[in-house]
Amino acid sequence: MRIAMVSEHASPLAVLGGVDAGGQNVHVAALAAALARRGVGVTVFTRRDDASLPRCVRLARGVWVEHVDAGPPEPLPKDELLPYMGAFADQLAAAFRRAAPDLVHAHFWMSGLASLGAAARHGVPVVQTYHALGTVKRRHQGAADTSPPERLDIERTIAQRAIGIVATCRDEVEELRRIGAPAPRIRIVPCGVDLEKFRPDGAAEARGRAHRVVVLGRLVERKGVADAVRAIAGLADVELVVAGGPDARALGGDPEALRTQRIAAELGVADRVVLRGRVARDEVPPLLRSADAVVCCPWYEPFGIVPVEAMACGVPVVGSAVGGLLDTVVDGVTGFLVPPRDPHAIREALARLLGDARLRARLGAAGAVRAHLGYGWDRVAAATLGAYRSLLRTHAPARAGLPASKRSSRRVARADARDALRAERREAAQEGSARVH
Repeated sequence: MRIAMVSEHASPLAVLGGVDAGGQNVHVAALAAALARRGVGVTVFTRRDDASLPRCVRLARGVWVEHVDAGPPEPLPKDELLPYMGAFADQLAAAFRRAAPDLVHAHFWMSGLASLGAAARHGVPVVQTYHALGTVKRRHQGAADTSPPERLDIERTIAQRAIGIVATCRDEVEELRRIGAPAPRIRIVPCGVDLEKFRPDGAAEARGRAHRVVVLGRLVERKGVADAVRAIAGLADVELVVAGGPDARALGGDPEALRTQRIAAELGVADRVVLRGRVARDEVPPLLRSADAVVCCPWYEPFGIVPVEAMACGVPVVGSAVGGLLDTVVDGVTGFLVPPRDPHAIREALARLLGDARLRARLGAAGAVRAHLGYGWDRVAAATLGAYRSLLRTHAPARAGLPASKRSSRRVARADARDALRAERREAAQEGSARVH
């Protein structure tokens, strides 16, 4: 099977931590690589934001990233990219004319718009993952929402025209149904975590106080960093490390960093709040393992990969009871869920964790088991591939000018058989290894 992934603003090659670089970049890169390990050929199409970038870059075995010329070749806020989606669609259509994929998987709403425009010219089916819905963003941000006004109508159109939607959590399914997405076309597949990197054993950063709490993510107001600062103001001998945003040397010019520092100073905890800035991906697991607890308290969150990464590292999570966290964090088992925008509730949950080492160990161990059983990328890729094939069988239209393709059906069936054989061989190898050990 050949898959075209479209991620117009979130390149899998991007450095993480900026305003528009976060979980989607990780998701696209890791899913593409995991699908390739299952024999799927993947090309990721993303907008060129640097004139020096080569047209194609190999990301992993079986995965290529193709840079699409759409708009000026420079970084632009994602909310300014809509006028260039027509050019993006034209470039996609040209690529599909050279080699049509079996399916397009669009990530984010503008990718869906461009993908549908290109795929319609070649009869290629499109599957959509939104990663965030405009209706939810508008509900929580109101007038502060910088999304183009056309976003909501376009998202509804995509929901009707795509052959299916891969949602990342149960909460998203309800939101999708509200915008008119046909329920039979929705599949739920969570985001994943790299279980080789994110694990309880391994190096951990040194820390300067008795307790450490970590917040990791993009430095934007809705992530609730200020609520975490307010929460630790009532806790003794606790440092809060905030990782994310621009490079450390640029934090002095970042509005959200300055706001966070101002709040910390007003509360008298500036000496206990460390803004780390952007951290390299390899630095994240040691940072998480150094924490007694990881706070993930956004106002809303379509999925949220950081809670799963923290759990995989054996660290309990204090998370907002919103979006994907309702699926990933089991209240009282792998951490605690609290209402969004509630520093007092965060403080109470942290006080329980920091005051009880046995509780931290028990919740951390349960989180590691949950992450390793349910959120490894190979498992997520298998579920995604299953969703593709299910949607192709039941909802894919015939290719333009062709009857329903028996050849495509045979190809899917052969791929199913190959995957089943590979799975049997892997299981046999694992059983043999278990007997040896």
